[in-house]
Amino acid sequence: MRFSFLFYTYKRILPGFGIILSILFLFAAQVHAVRIKDIADIEGVRLNKLIGYGLVVGLDGTGDGQNSKFTIQSMASMLEKMGVTVNTADIKVNNVAAVMLTANLPPFSRVGSRLDVLVSSIGDATNLQGGTLLFSPLKGADGQVYAVAQGPVSTGGFSAGGQGASVQKNFPTVGRVVSGAIVERKIQPFFNNKDTLYLALHNPDFTTASRMAEAINMALYAQLAEPPDAGTVKVKVPEKYSGKIVEFVALIEGLGVTPDTVSKVVINERTGTVVMGENVRISTIAIAHGNISIQVKESADVSQPLPFSQGQTVQVPDTNIMVKEGKSPIFLVKSGVSIGKVVRALNALGVTPRDLIAILQSIKAAGALMATLEVI
Repeated sequence: MRFSFLFYTYKRILPGFGIILSILFLFAAQVHAVRIKDIADIEGVRLNKLIGYGLVVGLDGTGDGQNSKFTIQSMASMLEKMGVTVNTADIKVNNVAAVMLTANLPPFSRVGSRLDVLVSSIGDATNLQGGTLLFSPLKGADGQVYAVAQGPVSTGGFSAGGQGASVQKNFPTVGRVVSGAIVERKIQPFFNNKDTLYLALHNPDFTTASRMAEAINMALYAQLAEPPDAGTVKVKVPEKYSGKIVEFVALIEGLGVTPDTVSKVVINERTGTVVMGENVRISTIAIAHGNISIQVKESADVSQPLPFSQGQTVQVPDTNIMVKEGKSPIFLVKSGVSIGKVVRALNALGVTPRDLIAILQSIKAAGALMATLEVI
C-alpha cells in the first residue's frame, strides 16, 4: 500500500518537476541573452527612401547667383504654372536657392503622417538660414509621389562676416524642415495576410541563426522555425495566429537569444584604437617589445675673435644626441590564454596602444592570433 502511494506521488510530481526544469533552463539561457528584435528584422519591414527637388525662398541675399541656370529656369517654370509669364533674363535669384530633398518613409506609414525632410543646397548658395521651402513632391524609387514637403528651414548654424573676417558654425547650406512633409500615398505591405515570416539577422552567423530558431520553437512548443542559411530564419505562422500577425511578431521579438560572434580584432592606426572580442585566443608565443628614444638638442654658441685680430664673429652650432633604449623583458604567453589577460600583462609593462597595435600585428604574422585582424 505504501509502495503504491509513493508511485502515485512520483507520477504526480514528475511532470511538474520537468516543467520547473524547463523554466529554469530557459531562464538560465536568457541571462546573457538579447531580444530577437535587437539582432534581426522582419523581412519586408523597412524604411523607404524618398527624394525630391525644390526651391527655398526668402533668403537674405545668400541664395544662388546668376551662374546657377537651373535655379532661374525653376523659378520661371514655377511662375508660369501660377499664371505669371516672365523672361528668364529678368529673374534674380539672390534670395532663392535650389535644393535637393531627402526623407525616410517608415514602414506602415498612413496617409497624413508627417515626416522630417533634409534640405541640401545644390547651387552656390551660402546660407539657407531663414528660408522657406516651397511646395515640393517627394518620390520613391518607382517614380511615384509618396509625400509633399513645405515649410520653414531650420539650419542649426549660422554664417556671418565682412571683408576682413568671417565666422561660421556648422553647415548653413544644409537644413531640416521638421515635420514638413505629409504622406500622400501609403505602401501596401500586405503584412497581416502572411503565412510565413523571414527574420533577417543584422550579423549573419550560423550559430546565432540556429539558436534563434531553437528559441522560437521552444516558445511555441512546435517545430515552426528553421534557418535556411546563416542570415535568415524562416518561421511558419501557426493557425491560431492567422490574421493576427502583429501579436505573433510581438511574441517572437520579445524572445531572448544569446548571439555568437566571430573572433575579431579591429585596429584603427589613425587614432590608435584597438577593439577585441571576448572569444579571441592566442597560442603559445613569446613577446618582447622594446622602445628606442632619441633626443636631439641643438644650441648656438658665439665664437668671438680677439681684439685687433681682424677675425669675424660667427655662430658655432652645438648638437647633443642622446639615445635611450628601453629594457623590456620577454613575456611568455601560454596557449589558450585569452587576449584580455595578454592586454593586462602588456599594460603592466607600460605598453601604449600604438605599441599594442604593432604587437598584435606581429602576433598575427606569427600565426599565433586565433582571430581575424581587421585594420580600418
